[in-house]
Amino acid sequence: MHSNSQDFCNRNPNRRIVIIGNGIAGVTCARQIRKMDNSARITIISGETKHFFSRTALMYIYMGHMKYEHTKPYEDFFWEKNRLELKQTWVKKVDFEAKNVIFEDDEPLNYDILVLATGSKNNKYGWPGQELAGVQGLYSKQDLDLMETQTKGIKKAVIVGGGLIGIEMAEMLRSRNVEVTFLVRENSFWDHVLPPEESDMINRHIREHHIDLRLNTELKEILDDGQGRAKAVLTNHGETIPCEFVGLTIGVSPNIDFLIDSTLATKKGILADLYFKTNIPNVFAIGDCVEFHKAPASDRKNIEQVWYTGRMHGETLAHNLCNEPVKYQPGVWFNSAKFFDIEYQTYGWVPPLWDSDFNSFYWEHPEGKIGFRMLFESQSKIIKGVNAFGLRLSHAFFDQVIKERWNADKVIQHLGKANFNAEFYEKVHKDISKRYDLEMGTNVSNPKRNFLKRIMNK
Repeated sequence: MHSNSQDFCNRNPNRRIVIIGNGIAGVTCARQIRKMDNSARITIISGETKHFFSRTALMYIYMGHMKYEHTKPYEDFFWEKNRLELKQTWVKKVDFEAKNVIFEDDEPLNYDILVLATGSKNNKYGWPGQELAGVQGLYSKQDLDLMETQTKGIKKAVIVGGGLIGIEMAEMLRSRNVEVTFLVRENSFWDHVLPPEESDMINRHIREHHIDLRLNTELKEILDDGQGRAKAVLTNHGETIPCEFVGLTIGVSPNIDFLIDSTLATKKGILADLYFKTNIPNVFAIGDCVEFHKAPASDRKNIEQVWYTGRMHGETLAHNLCNEPVKYQPGVWFNSAKFFDIEYQTYGWVPPLWDSDFNSFYWEHPEGKIGFRMLFESQSKIIKGVNAFGLRLSHAFFDQVIKERWNADKVIQHLGKANFNAEFYEKVHKDISKRYDLEMGTNVSNPKRNFLKRIMNK
């Protein structure tokens, strides 16, 4: 194993850094390197698109809310101005011995340092009929373009898989008045991530948007119309559901097929340490495609396929390529999503189930569209994490309280400071505090009474 100084020593003037992948991880890495190294030649390669775009905004292009140009965070002149070379082509393979990237349709490109930021690909599980026309996932710009063609004029669709991409696809199709049947094999939507109350809230919300949500239901086969196109799905309950489009949204996996038969060490993803080093000197992996030998923290996974972590991967590797290397430290877990018009945020650790070492407080608005969950240690009441639905909470606030190990009473007492809702949104932190007092036998919602109590105790 090479030492850190050896692995990161290639800092010669005019070094060529090649980054495969122009998602958030690869582009962040390129931008940060340029800030610290004015002489390096940096080339970003992507066959998907020439320019970096916001992947989470793909759905809004389909729904007519945005155009592709609106999803690009930087003007097209940004890249040339910062001397970041863009190459739009597909990579066929990498010759690690010769340090060459081999393309489908162009001359090889030599590198001094190679950064693999190849992202994810849609999962398929070998269902009969999964290759038929009208059957697809949704991850890339090409997937969006295909979906635009495949769903033109259709009336009925089936979505398979109860994750975040599935709920996005359901919203996209409903925006065009397509009837949607949603097959979810779990007992409740996303119940391997959400506690029961939150999952039930989303179940109700999905159905309120006129989606036929089928829980405990799995896909068995996609039926052919005789001309190579999907006409229906067959479920594990023996039911045939007619449709003209099938969305396969059963997760994603690292996009590494073109690397598997090489000398690069891979498993599910590209194996790397917490400095993003692979088994090959001067070759690094970041973003969705990297699989850490050891998870970066006890509450984190070996593969992190989240926008926020991709950005941190890019920042950390850029630092290491230009300075004394440091280990990747992910900090407090954070993620966000949207279930139709219910926004979701999570900070820290909130599993779907927990044991007696932990306690939970849950509050839900009477209208069933806003919810707040806080998990904390039973004895010390030290906060572990929070879920928020339908209200916006300050990232900085909860990053601080979880790092500083505040107890639950103190968090509730200062919850108003975490409110990040827009001006005309209902402020619910007082209702949350009152419910907390009622359930926990505390009095944190009345600061005046708490002050008098402290004075009297003295």
